[in-house]
Amino acid sequence: MKHRKQSDHHPNKPTPRPPDPRPVPRTSTEASPCNPRSPQEVYNTNPLPPLPSLYPPNHGPFPTLPPLPTSYPALPYTQIAITHHPASSPVPTPIVILTLNRPEKYNAFTEPTMAEELEEAFTLFDLDDRVRCVVVTGAGRMFCAGADLGRGFSPKAKERRDHRDGGGRVALAIHRCRKPVIGALNGSAVGIGITMTLPMSIRIAYKDAKIGFVFARRGLVMEACSSFFLPRLIGHSRAMHLVTTGATYPASHKLLESLFSETLDKADQVLPRALEIAEEVASNTSVVSNAVMKDLMYRGPPSAEQTHLLDSKIIFDLFTSKDNKEGVQSFLEKRPVKFTGTMENDAPNAWPWWDYVDTLPRLKAESPDKAKL
Repeated sequence: MKHRKQSDHHPNKPTPRPPDPRPVPRTSTEASPCNPRSPQEVYNTNPLPPLPSLYPPNHGPFPTLPPLPTSYPALPYTQIAITHHPASSPVPTPIVILTLNRPEKYNAFTEPTMAEELEEAFTLFDLDDRVRCVVVTGAGRMFCAGADLGRGFSPKAKERRDHRDGGGRVALAIHRCRKPVIGALNGSAVGIGITMTLPMSIRIAYKDAKIGFVFARRGLVMEACSSFFLPRLIGHSRAMHLVTTGATYPASHKLLESLFSETLDKADQVLPRALEIAEEVASNTSVVSNAVMKDLMYRGPPSAEQTHLLDSKIIFDLFTSKDNKEGVQSFLEKRPVKFTGTMENDAPNAWPWWDYVDTLPRLKAESPDKAKL
């Protein structure tokens, strides 16, 4: 009988933690393209947490991010607007409202401006522990009419391997945001206008808002990672019907009934209702719990048995967490809960459990003599 070669692996040997992919904070000589201000420190001024982050070096289209703002409305964005809730607050609040702000163009999506502003904003929300929930809505009577067709569809990159779908970058920024995001669709949403909402935690809509996945009628394909999100939200059969016909339907249509948590009779009811839900989330739930549960649903193992093993590790870690202690104690004392845990400081040791996928254009990392795809 052959004996197996002894390896370095030991069943009780702890698995080493993967390296943190983010750069050590440093000063930069460049300001963010979205924020033409003085040089700022990369990401923020806080020390790096011990856990790996989803943000690699030079994440997204900007080499640096500004420090966390003293006021979100003061950020110099031109196609989105961010307000505190209540709006009178001079400092960031647990709930912030992001408004697509091109009402004269029905909030049509643009690249690079709106794409970069949205990508940067959601990255800031993710990193800002003062923010606990985000509500997204549209200025005027529409949520988002889709891509600004007047600007065409010419790729900005010279090489195919260097191109990254702008809608996909926004969808990933929302997907990676570890704060609950609520879509308040006060009007019609077509193309990227609806696909950008798919990574959001909750969507509510005006019942007569027109919803369309119109790509086949424009000679394009699904974008913004929507081929990943849409069938998971409504099922393959309904998703195929929507994208194959490319037709628009009212938000209350049966094909869309599992996409929206609620459809409301009047457009002006949508934002107030979204804020009610946001207040409930911000006041009564743990940011850590919500972030990890979202990742369990989208990044979980492929089998029930593997899921059970992962669940068990995470639950074991959270049994001693400050949020678990506060949740139980507040229930026993019959008082309002006050969660203070953050993903930077209080995430379970088992998180993250998936392999990081680098979505940056390869030309930023390769020498010019590398073979083309």
